[in-house]
Amino acid sequence: MQVVCLDLEGVLIPEIWIEFAQRTGIAEFKRTTRDEPDYDKLMRYRLALLKAHGLKLADIQNVIAGMAPMAGAEAFLDELRGRFQVIILSDTFYEFAEPMMVQLGRPTLFCHKLVIAADGFVADYTLRQPNQKAHAVNALKSLNFQVIAAGDSYNDTGMLGAADAGFFIHPPEAIVAQFPQYPVNRSYAELKASIDSASARLLAAA
Repeated sequence: MQVVCLDLEGVLIPEIWIEFAQRTGIAEFKRTTRDEPDYDKLMRYRLALLKAHGLKLADIQNVIAGMAPMAGAEAFLDELRGRFQVIILSDTFYEFAEPMMVQLGRPTLFCHKLVIAADGFVADYTLRQPNQKAHAVNALKSLNFQVIAAGDSYNDTGMLGAADAGFFIHPPEAIVAQFPQYPVNRSYAELKASIDSASARLLAAA
């Protein structure tokens, strides 16, 4: 049996924090996992920014409510789920992801949770576990699944390395240069072909 694991932001939906930066006019929110490999450092930076500007969870959710999946993402995901079990492994939060999951047909999502204060401010965040993407892939492999994974950022490289086959999709050039071992795909058509090729190779080798 084979499972395909995909990142969410930058792969199937736009980067939520970049969209939030554009809507609020606060450019500092554009910093993402494509720029900062230390996830805790990035989130502490974001929480401090939210507090400094008096922005609550509802302000972020209002932006997300107006977002849509990336062009072609729904069709790509539907086609993929017709042939594989698919799990979304993301470092986003359930409090953010719900509207996007509805638009994508509610794929299985493993992500994290926010700690929300009584006044609606984001007080903290709780990881499912550190490096959860790689741990999830390794758990699936321990159940005798073959795992094919795709992502776009620093925080996906552990998942790609743990998978039986790992690919970049829509990555920035700086990350491509640092991780040349992962084949790069620039479209869903390319990624579909890469997944199909890896699937056939893994099945033949099993």
